[in-house]
This record gives sequence, C-alpha cells and structure tokens, in this order.
Amino acid sequence: MDSVTFLGYIASLLTTVSFLPQLIRIVMGGSTKDISRNMYVVFVTGVVIWFIYGCLKQDFPIILANIFTFIFTSIILFFKLRNDSRGK
Repeated sequence: MDSVTFLGYIASLLTTVSFLPQLIRIVMGGSTKDISRNMYVVFVTGVVIWFIYGCLKQDFPIILANIFTFIFTSIILFFKLRNDSRGK
C-alpha cells in the first residue's frame, strides 16, 4: 500500500468514526433536540454522492468511508425525523 492510499484510509477512518459519539448519544439517550434535520439531509445526500464518486473513481478508501458514514448518519437522521414527528 502506498503512502497516499494509507493517508486516504486514515482520513476516512477519522472522519467516519467522528460520528460515533453523536450516534451513541442519540441511540442511548433518544434526544435529537439540538440536531439540525436539514444539515443531516444535506449531509447524507452528499455522502451518497461521495460514494458514487468513489465507485466511479474506483477509490476504495472513499467507498468504504462513505458506506459507514452513510449508515451512521442515516441512523442519526432516522432518529431526528422520528423525534420531530413525535414533537420531541
């Protein structure tokens, strides 16, 4: 593995893992009051586009990072939309 690819893996790991504390807090506590729904809608859309870009470029660090980021941020968005509909 060359140093550029390694750098890509490190960057993708850090940016993806950065969502875990927020995800854990929401799943454990249930509150999404201070989370911006619009930000997560835009972000999840961007992650899907990054995934498509990674596939087109055949860039595995981008593909892998965006698969996990999509999962994490989609769960956060799901809880936000569910809580908004319940008035929480």
